[in-house]
Amino acid sequence: MSDVEHFYDLDPQHEWNRLDKNRTEYAVTMRALAEYSPAPPARILDIGGGPGRYAIALAHQGYDVTLLDLSEKSLLVARHHAEKAGVTLEQYKHGNAVDLHFPGETFDVVLLMGPLYHLIAAKDRKKAVSEAMRVLKNNGVICAAFITRLAPLRWAGKYEPSWVQGHLDQCNQLIAEGVAELEPGEESFVNYAYFAHPAEVIPFMESAGCTTVDVVACEGIVSFIDEKINELTGSLWEIWVDLNYRLGKDPSVHGAAEHLLYIGKK
Repeated sequence: MSDVEHFYDLDPQHEWNRLDKNRTEYAVTMRALAEYSPAPPARILDIGGGPGRYAIALAHQGYDVTLLDLSEKSLLVARHHAEKAGVTLEQYKHGNAVDLHFPGETFDVVLLMGPLYHLIAAKDRKKAVSEAMRVLKNNGVICAAFITRLAPLRWAGKYEPSWVQGHLDQCNQLIAEGVAELEPGEESFVNYAYFAHPAEVIPFMESAGCTTVDVVACEGIVSFIDEKINELTGSLWEIWVDLNYRLGKDPSVHGAAEHLLYIGKK
């Protein structure tokens, strides 16, 4: 079992709950998928979709969705939520993003919204995109998520400012390389993540054969200041979703968001 698989097996419900809390990220991502995906019942492969938050929502819209994840416990949680929602996923596959056991040109849309920030080595990130493109049909859509380079420092600034005092070397490593080597026994998401500089996203994806369609900051302009926004309902909530989706396409805000969503075509 890999470290990443073990990390998510420890709390497979966490990602589902996280998107309950971070409603802006979820709503903006769903808005992007709605804008750029072909109409149902197109075939979608959700690679690294964990407990199936997006897979289940897309299946509910009529898409034919296959969910693949490294964490078997996350797939069990996805089955539970799918049954609870009254939807059926085409397949639940335990697998790895760098070695997809599907024929070429099988899917109309491929979601890669997780693996690229858990593959530390550049060669593995390239392999994951190559595999995603292999199973994507010609003219198909690929959606790939990245966590931005300064997200861990912005998190520390909000929640634990004292963290940087004992981790200046790690801070500098994050800024320069997008990774950080924490002390042995210091359990953190940072141990298992690569943080991408916004300027590298488009060149990286285009080097794998993608044609860029859009890049969206999933938190729009409210990353780490979204608590009040995420409590809203009704028309005011919809206004803020619209604002954050529109402004999330502005490159000037990309470095200040936590997640970037790349949308491309094959």
